[in-house]
Amino acid sequence: MIVTWLHYRIFHLSFASRTMSLCTTAFFVLFQVLAWGFFAHQRINRLAVFILPPDMIGFYKANIDYIREAAVNPDRRRYSMPDEAPRHYIDIDHYGDSALAMPHAWADARLKYSEDTLKAYGIVPWHINRMYHSLREAFLLRDRGRILKISAELGHYVGDAHVPLHTTENYNGQLSGQEGIHGFWESRLPELYSDEFNFLVGKAMYLTDPQEAAWKAVFDSHNAVDSVLREEKKLAEKMGEKKYAFETKGRQTVKVYSAVYSKAYFQLMDGMVERRMRAAIRMTGSLWFTAWIDAGQPDLKSLIQNGPSEEELEERRREIEQWKAQTVKTRPHETDH
Repeated sequence: MIVTWLHYRIFHLSFASRTMSLCTTAFFVLFQVLAWGFFAHQRINRLAVFILPPDMIGFYKANIDYIREAAVNPDRRRYSMPDEAPRHYIDIDHYGDSALAMPHAWADARLKYSEDTLKAYGIVPWHINRMYHSLREAFLLRDRGRILKISAELGHYVGDAHVPLHTTENYNGQLSGQEGIHGFWESRLPELYSDEFNFLVGKAMYLTDPQEAAWKAVFDSHNAVDSVLREEKKLAEKMGEKKYAFETKGRQTVKVYSAVYSKAYFQLMDGMVERRMRAAIRMTGSLWFTAWIDAGQPDLKSLIQNGPSEEELEERRREIEQWKAQTVKTRPHETDH
C-alpha cells in the first residue's frame, strides 16, 4: 500500500454522491497527506532506492531527497490538470465480471470501451506502463532531470495501484456508510504502525512485462477490497462510541479514529497494510531497474551532480504554484484542508 493516498478522482458519479458535506469532510481531516498519504508515498520512494543495483544506487542516493519529496507531485498536480485524476485509480468493480477479460493493452481497451469511459473510471495500470516507457526514454537520452522526475512520479502511481480502495467505486466507503475509511486505511494506519514494518523486500528484479505487472498489482489490491470494508463495518458495530477520539493537530483539535479502534482494525487487517506497502516498494525499484536495463544500462555516475539546476528549481516552483491555484475540482481528500 502506499502511504500517500489522497484520492484524486474526478467525479464520475454525481457530485452529490461523490462529495461529503463540508462539516463531514472536516470531520475526517486527520493528517496532511495526499493518497497512501504524503507520508507513505514518500517512504515508499525513499526505500525503493535501496533495492537498486550498484550501478544505479549511487545516482539515486545522491538525489534521494528529491525522489522522496517529488513522490507527492502527482497529487498536487490533480488540482491544475484535468487529465491527472484518473491516473491514480481504476474502478475495477464498475466493469463487473467483464473486468477479468478487460484488454490489458491501452489501444485495445480504448477500442472496446472508448477513451472517455476509461478515463471516467480510472487508468492507473495503463499509466504505470506509459511512465515506464517514458523513463526508459529518459535513460536513453541520459536526461538527468527527466530521469529523476519520472522516477519519483512513477513511484507514486505504483503506490496508488497497491491501495485496495484505489480500485473500487466505493473508494471512501461512501456507498456503504463508511465515509472516511480511505484515509483511515492508507494514511492513519501507516503513520501509526509503519515503523514496525519489515521493509527488507529484497533486490530490484527485472520485469519482463511492466504492463502485466501493473495489472497484477491492481487485481491483488482489488481482491482485498471486501476485507477492507467488511472488517471495518463489523468493528464499528462492535466498538460503537470507542471509534473516535479527539487529538490536537497544530492549533486545532480534531476528531479522529481513536488509537484503540485503529489498533483493533490494524490487527484485523492481519498485515495487509504492510504487505501492500512492501509490494509497492519492490515494484517501484523494479520498474526503475527494468527501464534502465531496457535502455542499455547507461552510465549514471556521470549524471551525478551537487543539487538541482536552476531550470529544475524553476519547474519545481511552477508545480507548487499550480498546486496552490487548485483550478480543477477532483474527489475530496482529507489532505485538501
